[in-house]
Amino acid sequence: MLVYHKEYENFLVKLRDAGVVHIEQRKSGAPDSPAMQKLVADYNRYSRIIKSLEAAAPDIKEIATSSEGAAEIVSRVEEMYATLETLKHTQQAVEKDATAMKVWGNFEPSMVAKLEKEGYMLNFFQTSVKGFDSQWVEKYNAVIINQVASRLYFVTVTSGGDAVEVDAEPVKISGLSLSALDAEVERLTVETRLLNEQIASFAMQNLPVLRAAQAELQRSMEFSRVVLGGEKVSGDKLVLLQGWIPERSKEEVAKVFDGEPVFYQISRPEPGDDVPVQFNNNGFFKLFEPICELYMLPKYNELDLTPFFAPFYMLFFGLCLGDMGYGLVISVASIIMLLLMKKGNSMVGYARLALTLGLSTIVCGSLTGTFFGFNLYEWNIPFLDWWRDNVSFASMNPETGKLNDPNDKLFMLSLILGGVQICYAMCIKIANQTIQLGFKYAVATIGWLIIILTAVMNYFVPEIPVAVFYAMYSVGAACALLYNSPGKNIFLNIGLGLWDAYNMVTGLLGDMLSYIRLFALGLSGGVLATVFNSIATQMSPDIPIVGSLVMILIFLFGHGLNIFMNTLGAFVHPIRLTFVEFFKNAGYEGGGTAYKPFK
Repeated sequence: MLVYHKEYENFLVKLRDAGVVHIEQRKSGAPDSPAMQKLVADYNRYSRIIKSLEAAAPDIKEIATSSEGAAEIVSRVEEMYATLETLKHTQQAVEKDATAMKVWGNFEPSMVAKLEKEGYMLNFFQTSVKGFDSQWVEKYNAVIINQVASRLYFVTVTSGGDAVEVDAEPVKISGLSLSALDAEVERLTVETRLLNEQIASFAMQNLPVLRAAQAELQRSMEFSRVVLGGEKVSGDKLVLLQGWIPERSKEEVAKVFDGEPVFYQISRPEPGDDVPVQFNNNGFFKLFEPICELYMLPKYNELDLTPFFAPFYMLFFGLCLGDMGYGLVISVASIIMLLLMKKGNSMVGYARLALTLGLSTIVCGSLTGTFFGFNLYEWNIPFLDWWRDNVSFASMNPETGKLNDPNDKLFMLSLILGGVQICYAMCIKIANQTIQLGFKYAVATIGWLIIILTAVMNYFVPEIPVAVFYAMYSVGAACALLYNSPGKNIFLNIGLGLWDAYNMVTGLLGDMLSYIRLFALGLSGGVLATVFNSIATQMSPDIPIVGSLVMILIFLFGHGLNIFMNTLGAFVHPIRLTFVEFFKNAGYEGGGTAYKPFK
Protein backbone atom coordinates (compact mmCIF):
# COMPACT_ATOMS: atom_id res chain seq x y z
CA MET A 1 0.00 0.00 0.00
CA LEU A 2 1.38 3.39 -1.03
CA VAL A 3 -0.43 6.38 0.52
CA TYR A 4 0.04 10.14 0.34
CA HIS A 5 1.32 11.25 3.75
CA LYS A 6 -1.56 13.67 4.42
CA GLU A 7 -4.09 10.92 3.74
CA TYR A 8 -2.20 8.29 5.73
CA GLU A 9 -4.01 8.41 9.07
CA ASN A 10 -7.47 8.71 7.47
CA PHE A 11 -6.63 5.69 5.35
CA LEU A 12 -5.52 3.74 8.44
CA VAL A 13 -8.89 4.38 10.09
CA LYS A 14 -10.66 2.72 7.15
CA LEU A 15 -8.06 -0.05 7.10
CA ARG A 16 -8.79 -0.68 10.78
CA ASP A 17 -12.53 -0.77 10.08
CA ALA A 18 -11.93 -3.50 7.50
CA GLY A 19 -10.26 -5.51 10.30
CA VAL A 20 -8.53 -8.17 8.21
CA VAL A 21 -5.03 -6.83 7.45
CA HIS A 22 -2.11 -8.08 9.55
CA ILE A 23 0.31 -5.12 9.42
CA GLU A 24 4.06 -5.78 9.32
CA GLN A 25 5.46 -3.64 12.11
CA ARG A 26 8.64 -1.67 11.63
CA LYS A 27 11.15 -2.86 14.24
CA SER A 28 12.30 0.65 15.21
CA GLY A 29 10.29 3.80 15.74
CA ALA A 30 7.67 2.88 18.31
CA PRO A 31 9.84 3.07 21.47
CA ASP A 32 11.48 6.35 20.32
CA SER A 33 8.22 8.18 19.77
CA PRO A 34 7.28 10.54 22.66
CA ALA A 35 3.61 10.11 21.77
CA MET A 36 3.90 6.33 21.97
CA GLN A 37 5.83 6.53 25.23
CA LYS A 38 3.05 8.68 26.72
CA LEU A 39 0.39 6.23 25.54
CA VAL A 40 2.28 3.30 27.06
CA ALA A 41 2.78 5.19 30.33
CA ASP A 42 -0.92 6.14 30.50
CA TYR A 43 -1.98 2.57 29.66
CA ASN A 44 0.22 1.15 32.42
CA ARG A 45 -1.11 3.77 34.85
CA TYR A 46 -4.74 2.90 34.06
CA SER A 47 -3.99 -0.84 34.22
CA ARG A 48 -2.43 -0.43 37.69
CA ILE A 49 -5.43 1.57 38.97
CA ILE A 50 -7.96 -0.86 37.45
CA LYS A 51 -6.17 -3.83 39.01
CA SER A 52 -6.31 -2.16 42.43
CA LEU A 53 -10.00 -1.29 42.09
CA GLU A 54 -10.86 -4.80 40.85
CA ALA A 55 -9.44 -6.15 44.10
CA ALA A 56 -11.79 -3.78 45.97
CA ALA A 57 -14.85 -4.57 43.81
CA PRO A 58 -14.28 -7.97 42.16
CA ASP A 59 -17.91 -8.44 41.05
CA ILE A 60 -17.93 -5.48 38.66
CA LYS A 61 -17.36 -6.79 35.11
CA GLU A 62 -19.02 -4.13 32.94
CA ILE A 63 -17.36 -1.76 30.47
CA ALA A 64 -18.93 1.66 29.95
CA THR A 65 -19.80 3.03 26.51
CA SER A 66 -17.95 6.28 27.23
CA SER A 67 -14.67 7.09 28.97
CA GLU A 68 -15.61 10.69 29.79
CA GLY A 69 -14.12 11.83 33.11
CA ALA A 70 -11.63 8.95 33.31
CA ALA A 71 -8.64 11.25 33.92
CA GLU A 72 -10.33 12.85 36.95
CA ILE A 73 -11.30 9.42 38.27
CA VAL A 74 -7.70 8.20 38.02
CA SER A 75 -6.39 11.28 39.84
CA ARG A 76 -8.98 10.84 42.59
CA VAL A 77 -8.14 7.14 43.00
CA GLU A 78 -4.43 7.91 43.17
CA GLU A 79 -5.13 10.48 45.90
CA MET A 80 -7.16 7.95 47.90
CA TYR A 81 -4.50 5.28 47.58
CA ALA A 82 -1.78 7.79 48.54
CA THR A 83 -3.81 8.65 51.67
CA LEU A 84 -4.30 4.94 52.35
CA GLU A 85 -0.56 4.33 52.07
CA THR A 86 0.15 7.20 54.47
CA LEU A 87 -2.36 5.79 56.98
CA LYS A 88 -0.76 2.36 56.65
CA HIS A 89 2.75 3.65 57.38
CA THR A 90 1.50 5.85 60.23
CA GLN A 91 -0.37 2.95 61.81
CA GLN A 92 2.68 0.70 61.54
CA ALA A 93 4.80 3.32 63.32
CA VAL A 94 2.20 3.83 66.07
CA GLU A 95 1.79 0.07 66.56
CA LYS A 96 5.56 -0.22 66.86
CA ASP A 97 5.60 2.48 69.56
CA ALA A 98 2.68 0.81 71.35
CA THR A 99 4.50 -2.53 71.37
CA ALA A 100 7.62 -0.85 72.77
CA MET A 101 5.60 0.96 75.49
CA LYS A 102 3.83 -2.18 76.73
CA VAL A 103 6.87 -3.26 78.77
CA TRP A 104 6.81 0.06 80.68
CA GLY A 105 3.12 0.04 81.48
CA ASN A 106 0.57 2.79 81.04
CA PHE A 107 1.85 6.16 82.28
CA GLU A 108 1.84 9.75 81.08
CA PRO A 109 5.18 10.71 79.47
CA SER A 110 4.31 14.33 80.30
CA MET A 111 4.93 13.48 83.97
CA VAL A 112 8.55 12.65 83.07
CA ALA A 113 8.94 16.16 81.68
CA LYS A 114 7.45 17.67 84.87
CA LEU A 115 9.88 15.68 87.02
CA GLU A 116 12.78 16.97 84.87
CA LYS A 117 11.63 20.54 85.59
CA GLU A 118 11.78 19.72 89.32
CA GLY A 119 15.34 18.45 88.91
CA TYR A 120 14.75 14.71 88.72
CA MET A 121 16.04 12.92 85.61
CA LEU A 122 14.43 9.63 84.53
CA ASN A 123 16.42 7.41 82.16
CA PHE A 124 15.04 4.24 80.61
CA PHE A 125 17.26 1.18 79.97
CA GLN A 126 17.10 -2.47 78.99
CA THR A 127 19.61 -5.23 79.64
CA SER A 128 19.85 -8.97 80.20
CA VAL A 129 19.01 -10.46 83.58
CA LYS A 130 22.67 -11.34 84.15
CA GLY A 131 23.76 -7.89 83.01
CA PHE A 132 21.84 -6.03 85.71
CA ASP A 133 24.12 -4.77 88.51
CA SER A 134 22.42 -4.51 91.94
CA GLN A 135 24.73 -1.57 92.80
CA TRP A 136 22.76 0.55 90.34
CA VAL A 137 19.85 0.48 92.81
CA GLU A 138 21.88 2.36 95.46
CA LYS A 139 23.90 4.50 93.07
CA TYR A 140 21.23 5.57 90.54
CA ASN A 141 17.96 4.62 92.25
CA ALA A 142 17.42 1.97 89.59
CA VAL A 143 13.94 0.47 89.60
CA ILE A 144 13.11 -2.69 87.64
CA ILE A 145 9.85 -2.08 85.77
CA ASN A 146 9.41 -5.33 83.84
CA GLN A 147 11.05 -8.57 82.77
CA VAL A 148 10.29 -10.20 79.42
CA ALA A 149 12.01 -13.55 78.96
CA SER A 150 15.70 -12.84 79.68
CA ARG A 151 15.43 -9.04 79.24
CA LEU A 152 15.09 -6.58 82.13
CA TYR A 153 13.58 -3.12 81.70
CA PHE A 154 14.50 -0.57 84.38
CA VAL A 155 14.50 3.16 85.13
CA THR A 156 17.10 5.25 86.93
CA VAL A 157 16.16 8.35 88.94
CA THR A 158 18.88 10.91 89.49
CA SER A 159 18.87 14.49 90.66
CA GLY A 160 20.38 17.48 88.91
CA GLY A 161 22.87 16.83 86.18
CA ASP A 162 24.35 13.63 87.62
CA ALA A 163 25.59 11.37 84.83
CA VAL A 164 24.27 7.82 84.69
CA GLU A 165 26.99 5.37 83.73
CA VAL A 166 25.49 1.90 83.40
CA ASP A 167 26.38 -0.96 81.05
CA ALA A 168 22.88 -1.18 79.52
CA GLU A 169 21.08 -0.14 76.35
CA PRO A 170 19.23 3.18 76.65
CA VAL A 171 15.62 3.20 75.47
CA LYS A 172 13.81 6.13 73.91
CA ILE A 173 10.14 6.19 74.91
CA SER A 174 7.20 7.56 72.96
CA GLY A 175 5.74 10.96 73.68
CA LEU A 176 2.31 9.34 74.17
CA SER A 177 1.04 7.02 76.86
CA LEU A 178 0.20 3.38 76.09
CA SER A 179 -3.54 4.10 76.31
CA ALA A 180 -3.14 7.08 73.97
CA LEU A 181 -1.16 4.94 71.51
CA ASP A 182 -3.80 2.20 71.58
CA ALA A 183 -6.49 4.81 70.99
CA GLU A 184 -4.49 6.19 68.04
CA VAL A 185 -4.15 2.69 66.56
CA GLU A 186 -7.90 2.21 66.90
CA ARG A 187 -8.57 5.59 65.24
CA LEU A 188 -6.23 4.82 62.34
CA THR A 189 -7.82 1.35 61.93
CA VAL A 190 -11.30 2.88 61.70
CA GLU A 191 -10.08 5.58 59.31
CA THR A 192 -8.40 2.94 57.09
CA ARG A 193 -11.54 0.81 57.06
CA LEU A 194 -13.74 3.78 56.11
CA LEU A 195 -11.33 4.75 53.34
CA ASN A 196 -11.30 1.18 51.99
CA GLU A 197 -15.10 1.22 51.97
CA GLN A 198 -15.01 4.54 50.15
CA ILE A 199 -12.60 3.09 47.57
CA ALA A 200 -14.83 0.02 47.09
CA SER A 201 -17.88 2.23 46.57
CA PHE A 202 -15.92 4.46 44.20
CA ALA A 203 -14.73 1.39 42.28
CA MET A 204 -18.31 0.09 41.83
CA GLN A 205 -19.31 3.41 40.30
CA ASN A 206 -16.28 4.12 38.12
CA LEU A 207 -14.60 0.83 37.13
CA PRO A 208 -16.63 0.53 33.88
CA VAL A 209 -15.50 4.03 32.82
CA LEU A 210 -11.84 3.24 33.52
CA ARG A 211 -12.08 0.00 31.55
CA ALA A 212 -13.51 1.93 28.61
CA ALA A 213 -10.63 4.41 28.84
CA GLN A 214 -8.13 1.56 29.00
CA ALA A 215 -9.65 0.01 25.86
CA GLU A 216 -9.39 3.39 24.07
CA LEU A 217 -5.74 3.69 25.08
CA GLN A 218 -5.08 0.19 23.80
CA ARG A 219 -6.69 1.08 20.46
CA SER A 220 -4.66 4.28 20.30
CA MET A 221 -1.44 2.36 21.04
CA GLU A 222 -2.21 -0.14 18.29
CA PHE A 223 -3.07 2.65 15.88
CA SER A 224 0.14 4.52 16.72
CA ARG A 225 2.20 1.36 16.20
CA VAL A 226 0.71 0.99 12.73
CA VAL A 227 1.29 4.69 12.01
CA LEU A 228 4.93 4.22 12.96
CA GLY A 229 5.05 0.96 11.01
CA GLY A 230 4.87 2.78 7.69
CA GLU A 231 8.05 3.55 5.76
CA LYS A 232 8.31 7.11 4.41
CA VAL A 233 9.52 7.31 0.82
CA SER A 234 9.83 9.87 -1.99
CA GLY A 235 11.05 12.63 0.28
CA ASP A 236 8.55 11.74 3.02
CA LYS A 237 5.65 12.51 0.68
CA LEU A 238 4.49 8.90 0.50
CA VAL A 239 4.13 6.16 3.09
CA LEU A 240 4.75 2.51 2.19
CA LEU A 241 2.89 -0.07 4.26
CA GLN A 242 2.97 -3.85 3.98
CA GLY A 243 0.73 -6.49 5.48
CA TRP A 244 -0.96 -9.85 5.07
CA ILE A 245 -4.57 -10.87 4.45
CA PRO A 246 -6.23 -14.29 4.32
CA GLU A 247 -6.81 -15.32 0.73
CA ARG A 248 -10.56 -15.47 1.34
CA SER A 249 -10.51 -11.71 2.17
CA LYS A 250 -8.82 -10.63 -1.06
CA GLU A 251 -11.93 -9.31 -2.81
CA GLU A 252 -13.24 -7.65 0.38
CA VAL A 253 -9.98 -5.73 0.85
CA ALA A 254 -9.83 -4.79 -2.83
CA LYS A 255 -13.29 -3.18 -2.55
CA VAL A 256 -12.12 -1.07 0.41
CA PHE A 257 -8.93 0.03 -1.38
CA ASP A 258 -10.61 0.80 -4.71
CA GLY A 259 -12.47 3.71 -3.17
CA GLU A 260 -9.40 5.21 -1.46
CA PRO A 261 -6.48 7.39 -2.65
CA VAL A 262 -4.01 4.53 -2.39
CA PHE A 263 -1.91 2.48 -4.75
CA TYR A 264 -1.94 -1.18 -3.69
CA GLN A 265 -0.65 -4.49 -4.94
CA ILE A 266 -1.85 -7.89 -3.71
CA SER A 267 0.39 -10.88 -4.36
CA ARG A 268 0.99 -14.37 -3.03
CA PRO A 269 3.80 -15.03 -0.49
CA GLU A 270 7.30 -15.76 -1.73
CA PRO A 271 9.80 -18.20 -0.20
CA GLY A 272 11.43 -16.64 2.86
CA ASP A 273 8.49 -14.37 3.71
CA ASP A 274 7.46 -14.32 7.37
CA VAL A 275 3.79 -15.04 6.74
CA PRO A 276 1.45 -15.00 9.77
CA VAL A 277 -0.66 -18.09 10.35
CA GLN A 278 -4.14 -18.74 11.68
CA PHE A 279 -5.62 -22.05 12.77
CA ASN A 280 -8.44 -23.22 10.54
CA ASN A 281 -9.86 -26.14 12.51
CA ASN A 282 -13.50 -26.74 13.32
CA GLY A 283 -15.49 -28.81 15.77
CA PHE A 284 -13.57 -31.47 17.66
CA PHE A 285 -10.12 -30.50 16.39
CA LYS A 286 -10.56 -26.82 17.33
CA LEU A 287 -10.72 -27.81 21.01
CA PHE A 288 -7.07 -28.91 20.90
CA GLU A 289 -5.65 -25.71 19.36
CA PRO A 290 -4.66 -24.27 22.80
CA ILE A 291 -2.49 -27.35 23.37
CA CYS A 292 -0.59 -26.76 20.12
CA GLU A 293 -0.21 -23.08 21.07
CA LEU A 294 1.56 -24.15 24.28
CA TYR A 295 4.40 -25.31 22.04
CA MET A 296 4.48 -22.93 19.06
CA LEU A 297 2.50 -22.16 15.95
CA PRO A 298 3.40 -23.95 12.71
CA LYS A 299 5.24 -22.09 9.99
CA TYR A 300 3.25 -20.88 7.01
CA ASN A 301 4.30 -23.76 4.74
CA GLU A 302 3.98 -26.44 7.44
CA LEU A 303 1.06 -28.72 8.12
CA ASP A 304 -1.01 -27.84 11.18
CA LEU A 305 -0.57 -30.95 13.30
CA THR A 306 -3.52 -30.22 15.60
CA PRO A 307 -5.98 -32.54 13.78
CA PHE A 308 -3.31 -35.25 13.67
CA PHE A 309 -2.42 -35.35 17.37
CA ALA A 310 -5.88 -34.53 18.81
CA PRO A 311 -7.30 -38.11 18.84
CA PHE A 312 -4.04 -39.46 20.28
CA TYR A 313 -3.94 -36.81 23.01
CA MET A 314 -7.53 -37.55 24.01
CA LEU A 315 -6.79 -41.28 24.19
CA PHE A 316 -3.49 -40.76 26.06
CA PHE A 317 -5.19 -38.56 28.68
CA GLY A 318 -7.83 -41.21 29.29
CA LEU A 319 -5.23 -43.97 29.67
CA CYS A 320 -3.10 -41.88 32.08
CA LEU A 321 -6.06 -41.07 34.34
CA GLY A 322 -7.73 -44.45 33.76
CA ASP A 323 -10.57 -44.35 36.30
CA MET A 324 -14.24 -44.15 35.29
CA GLY A 325 -15.12 -42.32 38.51
CA TYR A 326 -12.49 -39.66 37.97
CA GLY A 327 -13.61 -39.25 34.36
CA LEU A 328 -17.20 -38.85 35.60
CA VAL A 329 -16.13 -36.09 38.05
CA ILE A 330 -14.34 -34.17 35.26
CA SER A 331 -17.28 -34.63 32.86
CA VAL A 332 -19.92 -33.47 35.37
CA ALA A 333 -17.80 -30.48 36.43
CA SER A 334 -17.36 -29.51 32.74
CA ILE A 335 -21.08 -29.79 32.04
CA ILE A 336 -21.87 -27.58 35.06
CA MET A 337 -19.33 -25.00 33.83
CA LEU A 338 -20.89 -25.02 30.35
CA LEU A 339 -24.36 -24.52 31.80
CA LEU A 340 -23.23 -21.61 33.99
CA MET A 341 -21.16 -19.84 31.33
CA LYS A 342 -22.65 -17.13 29.18
CA LYS A 343 -22.53 -17.41 25.41
CA GLY A 344 -19.24 -16.07 24.03
CA ASN A 345 -17.28 -16.73 27.21
CA SER A 346 -13.64 -17.40 26.30
CA MET A 347 -13.55 -20.37 28.71
CA VAL A 348 -16.24 -22.34 26.86
CA GLY A 349 -13.65 -24.00 24.62
CA TYR A 350 -11.63 -25.13 27.63
CA ALA A 351 -14.75 -26.54 29.31
CA ARG A 352 -15.60 -28.49 26.15
CA LEU A 353 -12.04 -29.80 25.98
CA ALA A 354 -12.28 -30.91 29.63
CA LEU A 355 -15.59 -32.65 28.87
CA THR A 356 -14.00 -34.48 25.93
CA LEU A 357 -11.06 -35.60 28.09
CA GLY A 358 -13.42 -36.67 30.87
CA LEU A 359 -15.45 -38.84 28.51
CA SER A 360 -12.23 -40.35 27.16
CA THR A 361 -11.23 -41.21 30.73
CA ILE A 362 -14.56 -42.99 31.30
CA VAL A 363 -14.08 -45.08 28.14
CA CYS A 364 -10.42 -45.89 28.92
CA GLY A 365 -11.30 -46.64 32.54
CA SER A 366 -13.80 -49.21 31.32
CA LEU A 367 -10.86 -51.26 29.98
CA THR A 368 -10.01 -52.14 33.58
CA GLY A 369 -13.37 -51.46 35.26
CA THR A 370 -11.99 -49.19 38.00
CA PHE A 371 -14.43 -46.72 39.60
CA PHE A 372 -12.85 -44.66 42.41
CA GLY A 373 -10.47 -47.54 43.04
CA PHE A 374 -13.22 -50.18 43.13
CA ASN A 375 -13.65 -52.74 40.34
CA LEU A 376 -17.16 -52.59 38.88
CA TYR A 377 -16.71 -55.88 37.06
CA GLU A 378 -16.91 -57.71 40.39
CA TRP A 379 -20.47 -56.44 41.04
CA ASN A 380 -22.28 -58.79 38.56
CA ILE A 381 -24.21 -56.09 36.70
CA PRO A 382 -25.53 -57.55 33.37
CA PHE A 383 -24.42 -54.74 31.04
CA LEU A 384 -21.04 -54.41 32.75
CA ASP A 385 -20.58 -58.18 32.56
CA TRP A 386 -21.13 -58.06 28.80
CA TRP A 387 -18.70 -55.15 28.43
CA ARG A 388 -16.17 -56.95 30.62
CA ASP A 389 -16.27 -60.15 28.57
CA ASN A 390 -16.40 -58.56 25.10
CA VAL A 391 -14.54 -55.23 25.30
CA SER A 392 -12.45 -54.76 28.45
CA PHE A 393 -9.03 -56.14 29.33
CA ALA A 394 -10.35 -57.61 32.61
CA SER A 395 -12.44 -60.52 31.33
CA MET A 396 -13.49 -63.28 33.70
CA ASN A 397 -11.26 -66.38 33.79
CA PRO A 398 -13.65 -69.39 33.61
CA GLU A 399 -11.13 -71.69 35.28
CA THR A 400 -10.42 -69.61 38.37
CA GLY A 401 -13.64 -67.59 38.44
CA LYS A 402 -11.57 -64.42 38.93
CA LEU A 403 -10.88 -61.39 36.76
CA ASN A 404 -7.82 -61.52 34.51
CA ASP A 405 -5.09 -58.99 35.27
CA PRO A 406 -5.46 -56.23 32.61
CA ASN A 407 -2.02 -54.70 33.21
CA ASP A 408 -0.19 -56.86 30.67
CA LYS A 409 -2.60 -55.82 27.95
CA LEU A 410 -2.41 -52.16 28.99
CA PHE A 411 1.38 -52.34 28.84
CA MET A 412 1.24 -53.78 25.30
CA LEU A 413 -1.42 -51.24 24.29
CA SER A 414 0.87 -48.38 25.38
CA LEU A 415 3.74 -49.69 23.25
CA ILE A 416 1.46 -50.36 20.27
CA LEU A 417 0.00 -46.84 20.47
CA GLY A 418 3.54 -45.45 20.61
CA GLY A 419 4.54 -47.38 17.50
CA VAL A 420 1.39 -46.34 15.65
CA GLN A 421 1.84 -42.66 16.51
CA ILE A 422 5.52 -42.67 15.54
CA CYS A 423 4.77 -44.29 12.15
CA TYR A 424 1.87 -41.88 11.69
CA ALA A 425 4.22 -38.97 12.47
CA MET A 426 6.70 -40.24 9.86
CA CYS A 427 3.91 -40.30 7.26
CA ILE A 428 3.16 -36.66 8.11
CA LYS A 429 6.88 -35.86 7.82
CA ILE A 430 6.90 -37.39 4.33
CA ALA A 431 3.96 -35.18 3.32
CA ASN A 432 5.60 -32.09 4.88
CA GLN A 433 8.94 -32.70 3.13
CA THR A 434 7.20 -33.27 -0.19
CA ILE A 435 5.17 -30.04 0.13
CA GLN A 436 8.06 -27.87 1.34
CA LEU A 437 11.11 -29.26 -0.48
CA GLY A 438 10.02 -31.80 -3.07
CA PHE A 439 9.51 -35.56 -3.19
CA LYS A 440 13.20 -36.49 -3.40
CA TYR A 441 13.79 -35.04 0.09
CA ALA A 442 11.13 -37.38 1.49
CA VAL A 443 12.65 -40.56 0.01
CA ALA A 444 14.95 -41.23 3.01
CA THR A 445 12.02 -40.95 5.44
CA ILE A 446 9.99 -43.30 3.20
CA GLY A 447 12.91 -45.77 3.37
CA TRP A 448 12.92 -45.73 7.18
CA LEU A 449 9.15 -46.16 7.26
CA ILE A 450 9.46 -49.19 4.97
CA ILE A 451 12.12 -50.71 7.28
CA ILE A 452 9.98 -50.17 10.41
CA LEU A 453 6.78 -51.56 8.84
CA THR A 454 8.71 -54.55 7.46
CA ALA A 455 10.06 -55.31 10.94
CA VAL A 456 6.53 -55.16 12.35
CA MET A 457 5.21 -57.48 9.63
CA ASN A 458 8.14 -59.84 10.19
CA TYR A 459 7.17 -60.12 13.87
CA PHE A 460 3.40 -60.45 13.49
CA VAL A 461 3.16 -62.26 10.11
CA PRO A 462 6.14 -64.63 9.98
CA GLU A 463 4.39 -66.80 7.35
CA ILE A 464 5.38 -64.37 4.59
CA PRO A 465 8.40 -65.71 2.62
CA VAL A 466 11.75 -64.46 3.91
CA ALA A 467 12.71 -63.27 0.43
CA VAL A 468 9.88 -60.71 0.55
CA PHE A 469 11.22 -59.29 3.81
CA TYR A 470 14.77 -59.13 2.47
CA ALA A 471 13.55 -57.32 -0.63
CA MET A 472 11.61 -54.77 1.46
CA TYR A 473 14.55 -54.25 3.84
CA SER A 474 16.82 -53.70 0.81
CA VAL A 475 14.49 -51.13 -0.75
CA GLY A 476 14.15 -49.28 2.55
CA ALA A 477 17.90 -49.31 3.22
CA ALA A 478 18.66 -48.07 -0.29
CA CYS A 479 16.24 -45.15 0.10
CA ALA A 480 17.52 -44.29 3.60
CA LEU A 481 21.23 -44.48 2.73
CA LEU A 482 21.36 -43.16 -0.84
CA TYR A 483 18.80 -40.32 -0.57
CA ASN A 484 19.77 -39.06 2.88
CA SER A 485 21.01 -35.75 1.45
CA PRO A 486 19.85 -35.28 -2.15
CA GLY A 487 22.34 -33.49 -4.37
CA LYS A 488 25.48 -34.65 -2.52
CA ASN A 489 27.86 -37.38 -3.73
CA ILE A 490 26.98 -41.01 -3.08
CA PHE A 491 29.76 -41.68 -0.55
CA LEU A 492 28.81 -38.67 1.56
CA ASN A 493 25.18 -39.81 1.38
CA ILE A 494 26.12 -43.29 2.62
CA GLY A 495 28.20 -41.85 5.47
CA LEU A 496 25.43 -39.47 6.54
CA GLY A 497 22.94 -42.32 6.13
CA LEU A 498 24.89 -44.57 8.49
CA TRP A 499 25.04 -41.79 11.08
CA ASP A 500 21.33 -41.19 10.61
CA ALA A 501 20.75 -44.94 11.04
CA TYR A 502 22.46 -44.86 14.44
CA ASN A 503 20.38 -41.86 15.53
CA MET A 504 17.20 -43.41 14.15
CA VAL A 505 17.63 -46.76 15.91
CA THR A 506 18.57 -45.29 19.30
CA GLY A 507 15.98 -42.53 18.97
CA LEU A 508 13.15 -44.91 18.08
CA LEU A 509 14.01 -47.15 21.02
CA GLY A 510 13.89 -44.22 23.43
CA ASP A 511 10.70 -42.88 21.85
CA MET A 512 8.93 -46.22 22.16
CA LEU A 513 9.94 -46.62 25.80
CA SER A 514 8.54 -43.13 26.53
CA TYR A 515 5.04 -44.41 25.84
CA ILE A 516 5.26 -46.79 28.81
CA ARG A 517 4.35 -43.75 30.92
CA LEU A 518 0.76 -44.16 29.67
CA PHE A 519 0.60 -47.53 31.44
CA ALA A 520 2.64 -46.45 34.48
CA LEU A 521 0.55 -43.35 35.27
CA GLY A 522 -2.72 -45.24 34.98
CA LEU A 523 -1.39 -48.04 37.19
CA SER A 524 -0.04 -45.68 39.89
CA GLY A 525 -3.32 -43.74 40.01
CA GLY A 526 -5.30 -46.94 40.40
CA VAL A 527 -3.04 -48.19 43.19
CA LEU A 528 -3.36 -44.88 45.09
CA ALA A 529 -7.16 -44.98 44.72
CA THR A 530 -7.22 -48.50 46.18
CA VAL A 531 -4.94 -47.42 49.04
CA PHE A 532 -7.23 -44.50 49.96
CA ASN A 533 -10.22 -46.86 49.95
CA SER A 534 -8.39 -49.20 52.34
CA ILE A 535 -7.41 -46.34 54.64
CA ALA A 536 -11.01 -45.04 54.67
CA THR A 537 -12.43 -48.43 55.71
CA GLN A 538 -9.69 -49.39 58.18
CA MET A 539 -9.24 -46.07 60.01
CA SER A 540 -12.92 -45.30 60.60
CA PRO A 541 -13.92 -46.02 64.24
CA ASP A 542 -16.59 -48.59 65.12
CA ILE A 543 -19.00 -45.89 66.23
CA PRO A 544 -22.35 -45.44 64.46
CA ILE A 545 -22.57 -42.32 62.27
CA VAL A 546 -19.11 -41.10 63.42
CA GLY A 547 -17.41 -44.03 61.69
CA SER A 548 -19.31 -43.32 58.46
CA LEU A 549 -18.46 -39.61 58.60
CA VAL A 550 -14.76 -40.32 59.14
CA MET A 551 -14.77 -42.81 56.26
CA ILE A 552 -16.48 -40.32 53.93
CA LEU A 553 -14.04 -37.53 54.87
CA ILE A 554 -10.99 -39.74 54.24
CA PHE A 555 -12.54 -40.95 50.99
CA LEU A 556 -13.23 -37.40 49.77
CA PHE A 557 -9.84 -36.04 50.80
CA GLY A 558 -7.88 -38.99 49.39
CA HIS A 559 -9.68 -39.16 46.07
CA GLY A 560 -9.74 -35.36 45.75
CA LEU A 561 -5.95 -35.29 46.13
CA ASN A 562 -5.57 -38.24 43.76
CA ILE A 563 -7.80 -36.63 41.12
CA PHE A 564 -5.80 -33.39 41.31
CA MET A 565 -2.38 -35.04 41.05
CA ASN A 566 -3.38 -37.62 38.41
CA THR A 567 -5.25 -35.11 36.27
CA LEU A 568 -2.17 -32.88 36.31
CA GLY A 569 -0.01 -35.85 35.24
CA ALA A 570 -2.56 -36.95 32.63
CA PHE A 571 -2.47 -33.43 31.17
CA VAL A 572 1.32 -32.96 31.18
CA HIS A 573 2.65 -36.35 30.08
CA PRO A 574 0.59 -36.67 26.87
CA ILE A 575 1.75 -33.13 26.05
CA ARG A 576 5.31 -34.35 26.50
CA LEU A 577 4.68 -37.31 24.17
CA THR A 578 3.08 -34.96 21.64
CA PHE A 579 5.73 -32.22 21.71
CA VAL A 580 8.78 -34.51 21.86
CA GLU A 581 8.05 -37.88 20.26
CA PHE A 582 5.28 -36.97 17.82
CA PHE A 583 6.44 -33.51 16.70
CA LYS A 584 10.06 -34.69 16.37
CA ASN A 585 9.20 -37.69 14.20
CA ALA A 586 6.78 -35.58 12.15
CA GLY A 587 9.60 -33.12 11.39
CA TYR A 588 7.66 -30.25 12.95
CA GLU A 589 9.69 -27.02 13.15
CA GLY A 590 7.16 -24.44 14.28
CA GLY A 591 8.01 -20.82 14.96
CA GLY A 592 5.10 -19.26 13.08
CA THR A 593 3.76 -15.76 13.75
CA ALA A 594 0.12 -15.49 14.84
CA TYR A 595 -2.25 -13.68 12.48
CA LYS A 596 -3.35 -10.55 14.34
CA PRO A 597 -5.37 -8.25 12.08
CA PHE A 598 -5.40 -4.51 12.63
CA LYS A 599 -8.97 -3.89 13.79
